[in-house]
Amino acid sequence: MAEDVKHDYHLVNPSPWPLIGSIAVLVLAVGGVTYMKGLFGIEAGQLWTLVPGFLMVIWTMAGWWREVVKEGRTGDHTPVVEIGLKYGMILFIVSEIMFFAAWFWSFFELAIFYPARVGATFDATSPVWEGLNAFAQWPPTGVTTFDPFHLPLINTLILLLSGTTVTAAHHALQHNKMDNAKFMLILTIILGFAFTCLQVYEYSEAQFTFDGTLYGSAFFMATGFHGAHVVIGTIFLAVCLIRMYANNMTAEKHLGFEFAAWYWHFVDVVWLFLFAFVYVLPHLVLGH
Repeated sequence: MAEDVKHDYHLVNPSPWPLIGSIAVLVLAVGGVTYMKGLFGIEAGQLWTLVPGFLMVIWTMAGWWREVVKEGRTGDHTPVVEIGLKYGMILFIVSEIMFFAAWFWSFFELAIFYPARVGATFDATSPVWEGLNAFAQWPPTGVTTFDPFHLPLINTLILLLSGTTVTAAHHALQHNKMDNAKFMLILTIILGFAFTCLQVYEYSEAQFTFDGTLYGSAFFMATGFHGAHVVIGTIFLAVCLIRMYANNMTAEKHLGFEFAAWYWHFVDVVWLFLFAFVYVLPHLVLGH
C-alpha cells in the first residue's frame, strides 16, 4: 500500500501482462502472415485470421493500462514516478517522430532522385524505356493526385480545430472546471472521428492504388499510418473522457490526459507535414 512505502519510487508487483502481451503479438504476427501469404493450409485473404491476435492485443492493453490507472489512484505515482512516466511518453513520441522522419526521407528520395535514376539507366531509344517513361517524373505519369484544397483541406482544418479544443479541455481541467473540460473533450473526440470518416471517404475516391505506383504505395502508407494514429488518439481521449465521468481525474492529478494531449498534438503536427508535402506539393509545384 502507498502508506507503507518508504521511498519515492514504485516497485511494481509481478504482472502477467508482459507475457500475455508477447503471446498476443506473436499470434497477431502469425495471423498477419497467414492473411497475406497463407499458412497451415489456410488460404491467403482470410480476414478472420487477424481477429484472435487483435482481440488478445486489445485485452492486454485494457488489462495492463487498467493496472497503471489503479496504481495512480492508490498513490503509487509519486512526483518522482510521474517524471519517469513523462520521460517515457516523450521517448515514445520521439520514436514515432523517427518513424515518420524515415518515411519522409524515403518519400523525398523517390520524388527527387528516382526519376533521374530511371532516366540515367535507360536510353530513351531503348524499347525498355517505353514502359518506364511514366516513372521518369514524380508523381508518375497517369497518376491523378487529390486536390489538396477540397477534402484534405477540410481534414486539416478539423485537426487544427481539434488541437484547440483539446488544449481548452486541458486548461479547463487544470482550473477544475470539469463540465467545460468534458464538453471540450467530447468536441475533440467528435472531430477526431469526423477526420477518420472523411479519410475513409477520400480513399474511396482515390484515382490510384496502393500497388499501382511508388507514389500510391508511399501515399497510402503515410496517410494510412497517420490515420491509424488518429484512431488510437481518439480512443486515448475517449478513455480520458470515461475517466473524467468516473471522477478519476482531478485538477492536480491528470497525467493520463496530459499524455493524450501530447499525443494528439503530435498527430496534428505530422498531418501538417503530410498535407504540405504529400498533397500540396505534387498538386502545385509538379502541376498535378
